[in-house]
Order: sequence, then structure tokens, then C-alpha cells
Amino acid sequence: MCILNITMTDKQRLRYHYKHLKRVKPVYFLILAVFFLMLAIYGLRQNYSEMVKLRTAVATADEENGDVEGALRNLRGFVYNHMNTNLSSGNVSIKPPIQLRYRYERLVKKEQASAAAINKDVKQKGEQACHAKYPAGIFNNLRVSCVAAYIRNHSVKPNPIPEELYKFDFISPSWSPDLAGISLLLFFLTIAAMVIRIALGYFYNLRLEE
Repeated sequence: MCILNITMTDKQRLRYHYKHLKRVKPVYFLILAVFFLMLAIYGLRQNYSEMVKLRTAVATADEENGDVEGALRNLRGFVYNHMNTNLSSGNVSIKPPIQLRYRYERLVKKEQASAAAINKDVKQKGEQACHAKYPAGIFNNLRVSCVAAYIRNHSVKPNPIPEELYKFDFISPSWSPDLAGISLLLFFLTIAAMVIRIALGYFYNLRLEE
């Protein structure tokens, strides 16, 4: 008799909890999940759009010889702190994706001008040295060969431009605590809550039918 009373009490308790559980319908979680998912998609698109805007600002600063470092700093800071902002776009994207064409051309011209100035000075020194060694009118062809050899031995070529001066790649995080990241987190938590709610309903039904 005592065992029967305990069993009945358990059943009543189960019915009581199940009655309250049924008020929280799984569809409520589904609606919330859809809302958070749409919010996450919006946040991801906003992140990408802002990255494109900042990337364009870098390209403009590069072309106009503006504040390239400042534009790069803004782009890097945004990409490092927001998901869905990778600079690459598909398998055909160049690597690294940020390549400052105009900065590269300016650096090349600068190196070429520097080398040309050095080589001009080398030629003058070679002519002076060879003129003293082979005065005009005497073995003129030897003097020409002497100058050519001097230039060949002392001239310089433009220095290669290090890639880190004009090529950049910033990697975005897999998750970030912004609108997109928090919305995605809430989406998955809501889905998990819905699964738990369905599992609890199945469990209560199963126990009450025993």
C-alpha cells in the first residue's frame, strides 16, 4: 500500500511537471532560432560589407599615395576582430589578397633612381680614373675598355623590394563577440534548448504511459 502511494505520488508529480512543460512549445524555440539566424546572417553581411569598404579605402590610398599605413591599420583591426571578413574571395583570389600595386611601382622607381644615381657617379669616376691611366690620343680603345670594366665592376642594380612592404593578408577569427557572433551563439543555444525540450516531452510521455 505504501509503495502504491509513492508510485501514485511520482505519477502526479510527473503530470504536474509535464503540464507546465507543455506550455513551452518547441515551436517557440524554432521561432527564436529563425530570428537569431536571420540576425546572424545580417551581422555577417554587415561585417563583410565593412571589410570591403575598408579594403577599397586601402586601394584608394595606395593609388593616390595617401595614408596607406592608416588605411591598412583600420582594415587589419577590423578583420582581426570580426568574423566573415577574410580578404580572399574564392580559389582564384590572388595570394596575398592585398597587393599595393602603386606602392610597389613607387618603390621600384625609387630604387631604380637610386641605382641610376650611383651608376652615374661610378661612370664619372671610371672615366676620370681611366683618363689618367690612358690619356687622350693614346690607346683610346684601351681607355674605353677600362671605363667599361670599371663600370662593370662597380655598378649596382636596383635592390629587390621586400614583399612585406606591398603584400598583406589578414585572417579573420572563426568567431567574434559582435552582432554576428553573438546571434550565431544564441541560434545554436536555442536549437539545443529545443532539442532538450522535445527530449523531455518524449521522456515524460514514456514515463506516464508505464
